[in-house]
Amino acid sequence: MKIVIAGAGIGGLAAALCLHEKGFEVQLFEAVDALQPLGVGINVMPHASGVLFGLELGNALDDIAIRTRAIEYRTRFGHLIQSDPRCVEAGFEYPQYSVHRGELQFLLLDTVRDRLGHNAVITGKAVSGFEQDNRGVRVSFHDGSFCEGDLLVGADGFRSRVRQQLHPDEGPARYEGTMMWRGANLQAPFADGRTMFIAGDHDVKFVCYPISGRAAHDGKALINWVAEVRHDNPRAAEEADWTREADRDFISEYLGFHMPDLDITTLLTNTQKITQYPMIDRDPLPWWTLGRVTLLGDAAHPMYPMGANGASQAILDGRALADALAAQPGPAGLAAYEAIRRPITTNVVINNRKSGPERVLDIAASRVKGPDDRIEDLISAAELEEVAASYRQVAGFLKKAV
Repeated sequence: MKIVIAGAGIGGLAAALCLHEKGFEVQLFEAVDALQPLGVGINVMPHASGVLFGLELGNALDDIAIRTRAIEYRTRFGHLIQSDPRCVEAGFEYPQYSVHRGELQFLLLDTVRDRLGHNAVITGKAVSGFEQDNRGVRVSFHDGSFCEGDLLVGADGFRSRVRQQLHPDEGPARYEGTMMWRGANLQAPFADGRTMFIAGDHDVKFVCYPISGRAAHDGKALINWVAEVRHDNPRAAEEADWTREADRDFISEYLGFHMPDLDITTLLTNTQKITQYPMIDRDPLPWWTLGRVTLLGDAAHPMYPMGANGASQAILDGRALADALAAQPGPAGLAAYEAIRRPITTNVVINNRKSGPERVLDIAASRVKGPDDRIEDLISAAELEEVAASYRQVAGFLKKAV
């Protein structure tokens, strides 16, 4: 059985490795002419890193990424609202990793080419459409060429052509009005060099964490950051271009942020390249699968980056797809995969719209009015843990022991 995957991003590559492990023939087609290690930081949650460990990539992850000790939620004044451990010492079977998106993609790409052959990934092949019958799928590309296979997996991202053909009447992307500015800067570490913090509230928020194992080996930190500001009159979501460079006017929003271990405005000022992108998602689909065709990753369930779960859910899709097809090769396996993953990811998309685990920021912002206030006098530990535990349940990364 030959499985065609549209898209060689993190989700498509992880799926290819999982499918190959089960004995399937897999070929990936990527729209861009040349893959490059683009982007900035992402997180791989413990349940998703378990998939990568199962693919024997644990040692490579330790070389390129940071094992995140905890996510700290802070007020703009630097109060510690809550520390949510994400490490094996806290009871997770596998670590959470913070990593440069491009480095993770190229780790997966090199592994695919090593295990499946160099021609397993063909670039410069943007999907224009597909046809299917009871014998297989024919996938057409913009350059006039085509390929044939038994199944097609659309892992072609937020603007998926496969999704568009399956759901031609779907409305525009959903944008609630938050603009994100992103960058990374090589400098001295903050805190213990393994901590991620999220500070502020729903209207003005700052996310910050180290992403490079190689920099850490040299005693430095490649610090990834995301600045989020909510606007009253947002631009149209369809104008989104995550490679667009930004001006620095937004830095003024963070002059009132004071962290005990990091000067935010200095970090922003020293960052050489800053890009901007609106926080967008799409409404959950009523179905992903039609016969021999299904969706995966951002093509199936684009979500707000609350809880840093997008890449993780795509990796989990790949494992679930391979397991389902190993049990039921063909369209029945695709249907079984969707039955497992669509309800879970729909729940994550909806929960992320409600701020996911970051709801603790708004709880604190509504009660903490100045740097001299005490968190413990205003918010109970039980109230905070309820938010964290609820999101772990929704996203599926539970501790093996409590």
